[in-house]
Amino acid sequence: MLWSSITLLLLIIVFLIVSYNKLITDKHRVLSGWSDIDVQLKRRHDLIPKLVEAIKQYAGYEQATLQAVIELRSQAGKQQDVNTRSQLENKLSGSLFSVYALAEDYPELKTNQSYLDLQQEISTIEQDIHFARRYFNGAVNNLNTRIETFPDLIVARLFNFKPADYFEMQEPEA
Repeated sequence: MLWSSITLLLLIIVFLIVSYNKLITDKHRVLSGWSDIDVQLKRRHDLIPKLVEAIKQYAGYEQATLQAVIELRSQAGKQQDVNTRSQLENKLSGSLFSVYALAEDYPELKTNQSYLDLQQEISTIEQDIHFARRYFNGAVNNLNTRIETFPDLIVARLFNFKPADYFEMQEPEA
């Protein structure tokens, strides 16, 4: 009887340790995924002033559109909350498309090599953001599923694990 009690206690302890370690692993995957997204967003944010400057040379009187992009960039860069950040980044993406549409009215801008290079680099970064977001949201899904399913939910509640938020961004239009 004593051995079966000790064995049961050891099995419970092993279960707690294994489950806790899996939750911690998933939590760190979420944090790593967020870090990847943040790096890509910062790369995009760093290019926005250069893009705005290139456009200002040709479309100086379109200040309202350009100022909106700069303001959204500033707001988004200050946010740490995933939901708020994703909303602001969606608005920023929409503003960037407005800037690209604005450039269509200026044929000399569309042939400017530095503008074309910036546009291509931002496009590449948008793809990198897409891939980082997919990884992050997959990690969030794994963590949230583990937190909500038995028997891991026991350990998750015991150690106060919280579900993570998805990073939702609208896909850029072609």
